[in-house]
This record gives sequence, structure tokens and C-alpha cells, in this order.
Amino acid sequence: MSAPVLTRIDTGVAHIALNRADKRNALDRASIAALSATLERCAADSAVRMVQLTGTGKAFCAGADLSEMQAQARAGETDNLADARQLAAMLATLDSMPKPTLARVNGDGYGGALGLMAACDLVVAVDDAKFAFTEVRLGIVPAVISPFVLNKIGESAARRYFLTAETLTASMLRELGLVHEVVATDQLDATCARLTQALLAGGPEAQAEAKALIREVASSTSDNRAAASAAAAARLARLRVGAEAQEGFAAFFGKRKPSWRQD
Repeated sequence: MSAPVLTRIDTGVAHIALNRADKRNALDRASIAALSATLERCAADSAVRMVQLTGTGKAFCAGADLSEMQAQARAGETDNLADARQLAAMLATLDSMPKPTLARVNGDGYGGALGLMAACDLVVAVDDAKFAFTEVRLGIVPAVISPFVLNKIGESAARRYFLTAETLTASMLRELGLVHEVVATDQLDATCARLTQALLAGGPEAQAEAKALIREVASSTSDNRAAASAAAAARLARLRVGAEAQEGFAAFFGKRKPSWRQD
């Protein structure tokens, strides 16, 4: 079995890739744990100046592994809470990384993928990628990722897209503040290389202090997003075991419309 996350360190850059291309890099327990451990190692490794996160294959990340989530829906709320908190901890590690982080968004991203993007400092996305907060169509909510995402797109956009689950383009996400640059696929690597060089030109201690400064100025406490995400994990755990989520997952895997769809 291949590793769920691939890591390569080259001239100060930790290239991290979600490695479940056959599952469109969906996040399961193993990949979340592997990504958390990798990010922690990068934070502590003086040889790592910055982190670049991407996906293997054609997708960036399909969000949560729905097969695993279907099984979680049959588990108890306590088990669901533990899983949700695992995701919250990983996003907090990425969000609080003292080194610059760059999301190389090579394809589509749904649900949790948008949390990964929101937790990164810079985001470059290919112009043909599609995105959506799809959770409500399964009877759940984007609870754990919400503090990180709302910090980027604001309440107004969240009120629309968390509820409608409309498809978003990379250009739309740029307008909302979640993506910094939108490029053609053949320009993705060159653009990431340009931004990488700009980041490597800065002093590592100064960059760590700059990130801390931004967090402190933007919020009353430097850890409130992580705390809010962890608290929201309880809401997600409760919803996952509820009747609406059971119906949402049953409809998805049964290739039918859920009971709340009237069209």
C-alpha cells in the first residue's frame, strides 16, 4: 500500500502531496494522521524554510472520504467527535505553521480541501478547477473548516455558499479572498516557483514573526481559530449520527436524490 502522503525536501522547500489519487485525494483517518505528523516534522526541522501542499493525480482534494464517513455515521457520537477533532488538530497545525505555506491547487477541491486552502498562507489554483462546500447536501455542515474559511471569505459569502453548495471556480475564490493567483495548468509550476523564490528571500525568523503578528492583530487571541474549530467538531459529530446525515449518505451511495430534494 502506498503512503497516504508523500514528502520531499528540496533546497529548503518541503513538497507535501496528498497521495490517494484513486480516491481523488480524499481525506481519511490515515491521510489526516500522516499529514499532521508531516506538518509537525516540517515545523520542527530547521532545514525546512517553507511548505508546499498539493495533490497527486488530477484532483487537489475531494474533501472527506465519504466511504469512511458513511461508516462513521453508524458509529457513536464519541467516535465521531474523535475523528472530527483529528481533522481540527491537523488544520490548526497547518494554520499555525511558523513557516510560509503555499497551496499548489492542481485540480478540484471540495469540503475539507477548502479548509486546507484557507489554512495556507498563499494559494495558487489552476483555472479549470471546481470547488464547493458540499456538506449540506449530505445533511452535515462544514463545521471544522469554518473558522479557517470564514477568516478568508467572510460571513456574507459563507451565508451563501455554505447553504447552497453551489459550484465555485478558482476565479470566484480569488474574488472571495481564498485564492491568490489563478493560472493555466501549464503555468502552475512556474507561478509556484516564482512565489517560492519570493518567500525564500525573506528572513525565516522575520516571516515567523510576521505570521504571528498577523494572527494577533486579526484576532483577539492567537489561537481562537483552532479553538473554534475544535469546538465545532462536536457539532459535526452530532450531525453525522443524525437522521438527515444517514439519509444524505444513503442517497449518495444509492445514487438517488435525498429526501429533501424536490427537483
